[in-house]
Amino acid sequence: MIENRIKYRHLQCFIEVARQNSVTRAADVLALTQPAVSKKLKELEDMLEVKLMERSKKGVELTPYGEVFLKYAGASLSALREGTDSIIQAQMKGSMHISVGVLPTVAASIMPQAVLKFRTSGMDVTLNLISGPNSLLLGQLRVGELDLVVGRLAEPKLMTGLSFQHLYSEIVTFVVRPGHPLLQQSTFNIQDIRNYNVIFPTKDSIIAISAERFLISQGVGMLPDRIETISVSFGKEYIRQSDAIWVISRGVVEREINEGELQELPIDTKETLGPVGLTTRADTIPTPTMQMFMNCVRNTAQLLEKTEG
Repeated sequence: MIENRIKYRHLQCFIEVARQNSVTRAADVLALTQPAVSKKLKELEDMLEVKLMERSKKGVELTPYGEVFLKYAGASLSALREGTDSIIQAQMKGSMHISVGVLPTVAASIMPQAVLKFRTSGMDVTLNLISGPNSLLLGQLRVGELDLVVGRLAEPKLMTGLSFQHLYSEIVTFVVRPGHPLLQQSTFNIQDIRNYNVIFPTKDSIIAISAERFLISQGVGMLPDRIETISVSFGKEYIRQSDAIWVISRGVVEREINEGELQELPIDTKETLGPVGLTTRADTIPTPTMQMFMNCVRNTAQLLEKTEG
């Protein structure tokens, strides 16, 4: 492909000659010989199979093809310089700080590996991870207290002025301790969960609405005996010590499920499937350091999806 053969020096010589209207002056600016500059221009024209410049009494003038190509050549060099400056900025030591809001599902699943991957970059960055209800985190993001929120996509009214990039989707699950009475029944009926204490997400939790709608669609309605919390540590320990049922995003307890510490009730919850992703302010461009961190989160999410798939 042509673009794979065009090199930085080709673009640099072409742009400088166009700027100086002279091969000689361009060579002086670039600290090259005139034949070297002329050679690069000839190589570029041969690759493109068009004449980019014509010599005249006024100097060197662009052909119509040259005028078109100049626009894109200039943009390419500008983007390259910006990319180089971004890397230099990202390597600055001792002055960078990133504040990230994470929902429990993310904190327990992709965030540990994403942070480990980010730390291998060698940058001296203070990473501040804050967990809490989705509405609180989005509010902090909107006023600039957070740089990024990693979690479920919020309802439209909460996304005003924010931008969302999808990573993956996950569902809500109902988990219990191994040997739970509901697992011993020959026929499971979802209505039976009303007979047990249920740990349920708080009303300001992102999955609360999905869980409530699901229970209504199943004819379960309001649970008579429930504890509302987003504390993952409490949920895991309380489930181990009781016959309670925990309604939680699957990502939070996936490791415990895989290792047999917790078990899922046989409930089809695919209608609670919801997108998880990166939420930023729509009016700001992430810094190079933030972009690197977001890439680490994105790559980790893709890797985990492939592993689970």
